[in-house]
Amino acid sequence: MNARYVDVHCHVQFEQYAKDDAELIARMREAGVVGIVVGVDYESSARAVVLAEKHDHLFASIGLHPNRESNEWYEPEKYRALAKSPKVVAIGECGLDYFRPEQLTEETKRKQKNILNDQIELAAELHKPLIIHARPTKGTQDAYHDLIEILKEAKAGHPRLRGLPAQAGDVHFFVGGTQEAQALIALGFTLSFTAVITFARDYDVVIRALPLASILAETDAPYVAPASRRGKRNDPLAVIEVVDKIAEIRGEDRMVVQKALFLNAKNLFALPTLS
Repeated sequence: MNARYVDVHCHVQFEQYAKDDAELIARMREAGVVGIVVGVDYESSARAVVLAEKHDHLFASIGLHPNRESNEWYEPEKYRALAKSPKVVAIGECGLDYFRPEQLTEETKRKQKNILNDQIELAAELHKPLIIHARPTKGTQDAYHDLIEILKEAKAGHPRLRGLPAQAGDVHFFVGGTQEAQALIALGFTLSFTAVITFARDYDVVIRALPLASILAETDAPYVAPASRRGKRNDPLAVIEVVDKIAEIRGEDRMVVQKALFLNAKNLFALPTLS
């Protein structure tokens, strides 16, 4: 295929695609869209691997989402076994979510941090980048601030974390400010943006401020469809609109941005050449 775009975060293994996943994946190939299929727990991670192994333009990331911590006891050996597949290119999505829990307690935060640290250790052991989910309490940046401190500690020389690569991973669906963005970039992370930027202007300042080398495009499909399909199921083809909007916001040539974001993703996730 003539690969031109990488949707670095989608969930095409979810039930929303049960009836037409084969058709959608074929359309992705035709459009030159590569997809990283991201797990949120063991079951969805395993499905992501199975799907990725069937298609050369799909890859998988395996992890336990912070909002799933009450449903699954994190067992590194199970995820380590999944990671033996050559199609697994990242660990995650993992991280901190202070927005969704109905009762955000210090115990909830402690559990999320412990599970995140376990997955950071696995990523370091396997020399794979992380895909991080971070969502702060409304009106704050608290989850990002805690995440930054955890990542600083992880990269400071903990014996089991020295394998964490210089390009440590991607913070998906970034909603933080310029200060948080700069801190995460300094720790070796890229920041990815979704189709929310096609109908909300909240992210324009950050997108303009970032170096192009630190930006990735994603859809988080089936969630957050672009303005052209607002209210409908999203899919990885929307990554084309995300890339176009990033170029528009930055006032840069569309082809220059498209090629840069493709190479950013290819390099971070060590994706093979797709011809």
